[in-house]
Amino acid sequence: MDGQQGAPDFWASNERAQKHIAKLNLLKKSILPVVAFQKKVDDVGVMVELVEAASPEERESYATELEQQVAAMVAELEQLEIASFLTGQFDKNNAIFSIQSGAGGTESNDWADLLFRMYNRWAERRGWTVELQDVQVGDQAGISKATVLIKGENAYGYAKAERGVHRLVRISPFDSNKRRHTSFCAIDVVAEITEEIAIEIPEAEIRVDVYRSSGKGGQGVNTTDSAVRLTHIPSGIVVVCQNERSQIKNRATALNVLKSRLYEKRQDEQRAEMDKFYGEKGEIGWGSQIRSYVLQPYQMVKDLRTGISTSDTQGVLDGDLDRFVNAWLRAGCPRHRNKEIQMEE
Repeated sequence: MDGQQGAPDFWASNERAQKHIAKLNLLKKSILPVVAFQKKVDDVGVMVELVEAASPEERESYATELEQQVAAMVAELEQLEIASFLTGQFDKNNAIFSIQSGAGGTESNDWADLLFRMYNRWAERRGWTVELQDVQVGDQAGISKATVLIKGENAYGYAKAERGVHRLVRISPFDSNKRRHTSFCAIDVVAEITEEIAIEIPEAEIRVDVYRSSGKGGQGVNTTDSAVRLTHIPSGIVVVCQNERSQIKNRATALNVLKSRLYEKRQDEQRAEMDKFYGEKGEIGWGSQIRSYVLQPYQMVKDLRTGISTSDTQGVLDGDLDRFVNAWLRAGCPRHRNKEIQMEE
């Protein structure tokens, strides 16, 4: 593919050339780490020979260095293994990530706010950026719903592991009697579609509402009607965007999210078994959760799909989620259970 860039007509179409370069860069990102790792394996082979040929006095020093090198390579190999599972059609795309509180009022709204913070921290750990698209503030505390765009390499491939219902058990900070409460929130994740996927929505199928933006915490963001709500009338899908001061920009962003959700919905309709792609997210309540976060009477976070658990609840709430995501990916979801179905032309 590198050779094609030297062709006389390569830049005849700038758009085509840019797509080619983007595809080439993506392939390099996939291949070069494997090539570099193979070189390290070769170096370890040389080190083993040095250990075997070294004098007894030198052998201990060489052996220690070898052990350190192998330990570092084991961690690197794990990351290469996880990355190899991201073979879905849209795994490389950005992710449209939504948090929806369940029944329970203030308790669930506060839990949604904790999840909002947790996923922002997780994105930061991975070097991704998060753009807030919409947030609905709870009546007394927290949030009832929030939608963000997570931008970064393979953001959707990793983030889709979090799709489902998340359950929290704790002593309520809002209960004067200090009783234990259970709260639920649902996470939904769809891939941000690109111009390569054609989704046409007739204007007659979209209802557009505009209103004044308001930010997290109820503070005014704008004094004009810049927030945009799009309702797809046939499906009932509603998308809101209010992060920009421009109504035009908010409408364009909302339309892109709507197209992504419609594409996801159409894919789901083509699958004989929806849980192979859509996860276990169903009713936001008992019996449908994918992960349990228990803060009282003991400390434990457990993923009910993979059995992975930890007592480091604070670390998890601070964004240490890779153990759960990696276990879900390693279980074979992308490779065996999450085969993307191509849209019919």
